[in-house]
Amino acid sequence: MVVERKMQPSPPPEHRRVLRFVTFFALSLLAFSCWALVSSRINRAILIAADADETPLLAGDHGTPLIPAAVPASNNLRISDPAVRETPPLARGRGEGRGEGSSSSSCDADNAQLRVYMYDLPPEFHFGMLGWDAKKAAAAGAWPDVRDTGGVPHYPGGLNLQHSVAYWLTLDILSSTAPGFDGRPCVAVRVTNASQADVFFVPFFASLSYNRHSKLQGKEKMSRNRLLQAELVKYLARQEEWRRWGGKDHLVVPHHPNSMMQARKKLSAAMYVLSDFGRYPPDVANLKKDVVAPYKHVVRSLRDDESPTFDQRPVLAYFQGAIHRKDGGKVRQKLYQLLKDEKDVHFTYGSVRQNGIRRATKGMASSKFCLNIAGDTPSSNRLFDAIVSHCVPVMISDDIELPFEDVLDYSEFCVFVRASDAVRKGFLLRLLRGITRDEWNTMWERLKEVAHHFEYQYPSKPDDAVQMIWGAVARKMHSLKLQLHKSDHVELISCC
Repeated sequence: MVVERKMQPSPPPEHRRVLRFVTFFALSLLAFSCWALVSSRINRAILIAADADETPLLAGDHGTPLIPAAVPASNNLRISDPAVRETPPLARGRGEGRGEGSSSSSCDADNAQLRVYMYDLPPEFHFGMLGWDAKKAAAAGAWPDVRDTGGVPHYPGGLNLQHSVAYWLTLDILSSTAPGFDGRPCVAVRVTNASQADVFFVPFFASLSYNRHSKLQGKEKMSRNRLLQAELVKYLARQEEWRRWGGKDHLVVPHHPNSMMQARKKLSAAMYVLSDFGRYPPDVANLKKDVVAPYKHVVRSLRDDESPTFDQRPVLAYFQGAIHRKDGGKVRQKLYQLLKDEKDVHFTYGSVRQNGIRRATKGMASSKFCLNIAGDTPSSNRLFDAIVSHCVPVMISDDIELPFEDVLDYSEFCVFVRASDAVRKGFLLRLLRGITRDEWNTMWERLKEVAHHFEYQYPSKPDDAVQMIWGAVARKMHSLKLQLHKSDHVELISCC
């Protein structure tokens, strides 16, 4: 006898969908829980290893330590992690720890555009390079007493000065919480609670380190410049703030094109403050994440009332500098051959030696147009010397990226010429001679209006180069934080 099996009716389609969703949700929740557990244990293991410092957190190629064993352990360059992150006595006053003698200014963490947490690196990474002795100035804490504006360590002059951006930013952020700076612009302010920070500033004078410490001294097997970079990489890798987003909300200032050559790729997640992108691959530095800052000009700035007029500038076009350059700078040699015999053109070799800066100051102030031609890199301080001389810049550099271009329209006070056009016989002179007096005067007046945006000074003033950089960082950081928070939301939604 065959027994007929009675089939159970299938559940309705909507019930099956609910059942599939519940199953998927349960499995996703289980997977997320496992991932969170594993991740927390890995982070704890990293913290333990970093605190014990038994092995380097970041190694070179093939797992070798960044600092070789030949470097003595007692070199005093080891950076200690701060046990407690709090305000040094001098810095109390604005926004936190307000007391007697504190500034009454309203510029604090609540109304500044950018809240900056600055790492307390040892003096060897910043003012120690300028001869500042922290032990002799123990009363000032970890930093120089910035209240005495005439007594702060001075940056070396000459061409060293053109890449001094980190110096000016550090002085300004130190002054943001020091008493006596009530009139200071309220763009960036220092905070000492890391959880309040929009950006984490790394006060390493990388350009000065390159200029002063790149060569081996005595029996050294590693230059001091490389040693500082290696220690900095290890220090940042240990910081909870760096690991949270992989350093994306950190600010580093390798303004000299050759600075931080060994560390730049390892720290490339950070926001860099650069002179240009000429010596950086796009995966290390790019306009999306980084800030282009002006060079510190080396010629004297002209006041508006002493700026020569059109008729008081007999030279049509001015260039003084290195003529024989490589890569994109070869256009200088071609232009030299085209322009060297023109009576109203000054095109000669020049350097800072033999009163070169003084001669450049006089020459630019006597010229209607100043040629800014690509050299070994797309940019040079010649552009900013021209701006403060109110000499209309002629940009012959196809790959240049300009500072603050999102808020300044350079076409209002500069002339842009393609390199391929500039080297055509007669093209450049016809173009410049075709610019009328009225057109030149319009650009000249605009130069006088924008020149203060390219001034580095201490104390900083509204809308000068320091404040423009902080403003650019704030705009980049706002976009970055939006992306990071959105990515967090997407990950949370996808796992649930």
